[in-house]
Amino acid sequence: MQVVIVATPAEVGRLAAAKIGHLVRSRPDAVLGLATGSSPLAIYAELTRQVAEEGLDCLQVRAFALDEYVGLPPEHPESYRSVLMRDVVKPLGMDPSNVHVPDGAAADVAAACEAYEARIAETGPVALQILGIGANGHIGFNEPTSSFASRTRIKTLAPKTRADNARFFGGDLDAVPRHCLTQGLATIMSARHLVLVATGTGKAEAVHHLVEGAVSAMWPGTVLQHHPHVTVLLDGAAAGRLQLAEYYRQTYLAKPAWQGI
Repeated sequence: MQVVIVATPAEVGRLAAAKIGHLVRSRPDAVLGLATGSSPLAIYAELTRQVAEEGLDCLQVRAFALDEYVGLPPEHPESYRSVLMRDVVKPLGMDPSNVHVPDGAAADVAAACEAYEARIAETGPVALQILGIGANGHIGFNEPTSSFASRTRIKTLAPKTRADNARFFGGDLDAVPRHCLTQGLATIMSARHLVLVATGTGKAEAVHHLVEGAVSAMWPGTVLQHHPHVTVLLDGAAAGRLQLAEYYRQTYLAKPAWQGI
């Protein structure tokens, strides 16, 4: 696991976007894993700049969303399909038909989850998966005690997660769905490169467990310690609980420029 600590959230976004831009330029039809929420917004903003100012072409990129709410119609402004179309697909000039989102409105949720897993398997592997982390350690919507062997499935959102996400629903907790479809931890671990971004003091405890804690289902993100290629990009606030923060800074500064992240 490589831990990179930089000064600002914007710099976190620039580093992640630089890696993604390089990947897309070398493999125009690369398969990306897309996260939603606040954490990756700086990444998408920088990629949008690359498209507008540097000619980055994302038309052939294929992508899979991490998750989707259950019970929201796809056209709801806070469905993750709508969010991705608004914040990622349209600004980056992606082909909407190449962007796949779990079907949270499906009549047969179990069948929809199996179909999503099958599509990832036949299209993938995911070359680079963008991740955030919740204050309780969840990645995707794999809440505490999620199985490390889990695949795409329905999950009940933890009260903390719903409270955190109420800001996207005008502060109305009752408007936040109670269930979601999410890629499982084993699905996420199947991607070739995992890039997790975290900023702010609210993520510091989860980041501490992720990087330096014991691997435990109580902190689902700790499963990433078993992945061969994980990059954790942090601002100083999110790194505030790390015991070896200075070591991580020195290691990154000493890394050969050609190696990248």
